[in-house]
Amino acid sequence: MNEIKGEIKPEKTWQKTKYANLIRNVSSENYYARFRVKGKLVWRCLDTDRISVAQIRLADELKKERQKAGSGRAVARGRMTAGDAVAVYRERLQGSPQLKVKTKSYHEQRLAAILKSWPGLEKLDLAKITKSDCLSWATKFGLENASSTFNHSLGILRQVFEIAVESGARYDNPAKSIKRVTERSQKLRLPEPEQFDRFVKEIETSGSGHARPCANLVRFLAYGGFRITESKYITWADCDFDKGAITVRGEPETGTKGAGDPRTAPMIPEMDQLLRRLQAERPGDSADTPVMRVHECQKAMNRAARIVGMERITHHDLRHLFATRCIESGVDIPTVSRWLGHKDGGALAMRVYGHLRDHHSMAMAQKVTFSKPANIVKLPKENAA
Repeated sequence: MNEIKGEIKPEKTWQKTKYANLIRNVSSENYYARFRVKGKLVWRCLDTDRISVAQIRLADELKKERQKAGSGRAVARGRMTAGDAVAVYRERLQGSPQLKVKTKSYHEQRLAAILKSWPGLEKLDLAKITKSDCLSWATKFGLENASSTFNHSLGILRQVFEIAVESGARYDNPAKSIKRVTERSQKLRLPEPEQFDRFVKEIETSGSGHARPCANLVRFLAYGGFRITESKYITWADCDFDKGAITVRGEPETGTKGAGDPRTAPMIPEMDQLLRRLQAERPGDSADTPVMRVHECQKAMNRAARIVGMERITHHDLRHLFATRCIESGVDIPTVSRWLGHKDGGALAMRVYGHLRDHHSMAMAQKVTFSKPANIVKLPKENAA
């Protein structure tokens, strides 16, 4: 967009609007942004005669100039440290309206992991960091983290260096010399039915004050396929025993997946038994009382897995367990995908659970035969009318 320099033109050339920092050129009918950043008067032609578009572009110009002013503070002092760039990155991250709260939190976690894995990075002059330095960090970090974690962290590191490039602190981005790694789906290691029963029983009889609620949560997640963030908001009012269904919601304010867009999950027989038992044990619960009394139980799960001799599993693995049991029972993947709350028509579920479908198909194929089954009894013909 063109920048206007010099003094403001005569008043008759410009028309004020009811929006701050937004004026209209009478002759061209285009809208202009006029605002101050750090005391500097900035003009920008917004290249539109529609006020709705002008408002959007005005917000973009304000954001861009303020970010530029923020990243330029350290450069004005002669250099930009990684800490300076990280501060600008955090400002942009927290100020982004497109990102959910949970996504911002995850980016903060990855940023903290980068700083921890690269001692002294925050104090380093970004202009003096070499490609070799970045590759050395990548080698060490890659050995200690999963491929997806490595790639997400690399993306953030590149953005930090890009801020230095934008501000003129350096001419290239050394983190671009690091190659992303191929992400491979981790093989699911889930307990067999008997092992799962022993696992839950161990949690339930551990002697902890929350032993029974924790065991109930494990069953609840495994029988319903809920996300841990969804399970704590399911109330008795969401459980329809007549229809055999549970309404699942997220919390809109937290940015959880599926938040604000309820879905219906099936109440399988084990879930029906669990809920009826809990209702009998808690007759004083109201309709808006949450079904679960604890919201996480990872430590209890870790201990129980160790005792029964099975692989450690997480809350999210219980969601995988639900999907696995459904597919092994003959439920088609698109249906399981809807139950899980996926909105991609089953694409993700196909990638994660496709191997189960293949195994199930092979097992079903063994039941197909062209020979006459031995257990078929020929029915007598009906008498002709």
